[in-house]
Amino acid sequence: MLLASPVIFAQIWRFVAPGLYHHEKKALFPFILLSSVCFLGGAFFGYALVFPPAFKFLVGYSNEYLRAMPAVNEYFSLSIRLLISFGLIFELPVLMVFLARLGVVDPPFLKRNRKYAILIAFIIAAILTPTPDVVNQILMAGPLVVLYEVSIIAIKLFCRPSLSSDRAGNE
Repeated sequence: MLLASPVIFAQIWRFVAPGLYHHEKKALFPFILLSSVCFLGGAFFGYALVFPPAFKFLVGYSNEYLRAMPAVNEYFSLSIRLLISFGLIFELPVLMVFLARLGVVDPPFLKRNRKYAILIAFIIAAILTPTPDVVNQILMAGPLVVLYEVSIIAIKLFCRPSLSSDRAGNE
């Protein structure tokens, strides 16, 4: 799935493309490229920084009477779940820019609702992390909060203000 992510994102964007105007279709390739880069970057982040403490937590119950012997399917299940979860959460800036282009969100709205976003980040982290320890939940919620802030900056950089907000400011 990781190696196929560029193709998967290309198919998703091709599905959306027929409903877009010509100028919106020009943004198609950057979205495909950024989606793939964000997904693979998130998967790498999960594998390099989060997987070691998560696996250590799972095998941490070993002592002189109990020896942890995780099966291969448990190891792969943990790693795949972490890789996909982090790949998906790193898509947040791309999703937010897309929603901003549709006019659903804008930077002032995101700034006003920052406290709710932080709460939702910790709820999502509690649901998606396969281990119940706080460290892994923080390792997922922290990047979600940072990506939320990156989303605000990305919207300012890549999205023009909508006509309705221009009209509201001129009236």
